Amino acid sequence: MAQSNVSLGADDLPATRLPPDDRPTAELERPGLFARETQQRATIPSRPLLGVLPLARVVPQDVHSVIDYSNGIIVALAGLSARKPSARIAGVILGASVVSVSLLTDYRLSLAKLIPIEVHEVIDHAWGASAIAAPFVLGYAKRSPLAALIHAATGAATILGSLLTDYRAVRGVGRRARIA
Repeated sequence: MAQSNVSLGADDLPATRLPPDDRPTAELERPGLFARETQQRATIPSRPLLGVLPLARVVPQDVHSVIDYSNGIIVALAGLSARKPSARIAGVILGASVVSVSLLTDYRLSLAKLIPIEVHEVIDHAWGASAIAAPFVLGYAKRSPLAALIHAATGAATILGSLLTDYRAVRGVGRRARIA
C-alpha cells in the first residue's frame, strides 16, 4: 500500500469540533472582559502542541490565566527586590511581558482577544525559557540569587503549566465568524 504525503493545512482540518450552528458569530466576538456571551462561548479547544504532543490537558484555562497574571507580578516583584540592576530590569520586562500577553490573548480573562490561544501557548514556552535563562545570560544568578531562583522556577513552572493546560479559545485559529 502506498502512503499519501499530502499535508493538511489549518483550513483543511475537519470541522467536527463545533457544529455549524455553534460557531461564534460576529456579535459574540466583541472583545472585553465583561462580554458574557463571549465568555460562555470559550469552547474551541486548541490544537495539540506541534500537532502531536500527547499530554493530558488537566489544568483549566481560567486557572492558567490567573497563574499567568500572578507569575507576572511575582517575577516583577522578585526583580525589583534584587540588588543587581540587570535583575531589576529583567524582572520588570519579564513581568510586564507576560501580563501584557495575557491581557491580549483570546481567552476569558483578558481585556482584548487579539492573540490566538495557540500563539499564547508558544509565547508561554518562549517566556518560560527566557525566564530560566535570564539569570545566567544577564549575570545576576550569583549576586541576586533569590531573584534568579524565582525567575528560573517561575519559568519552569510556566512551561510545565502550558504543557498541561486545556486551552479553550473564544474564536479559534483559522475560523471566520459568520455575519448574522
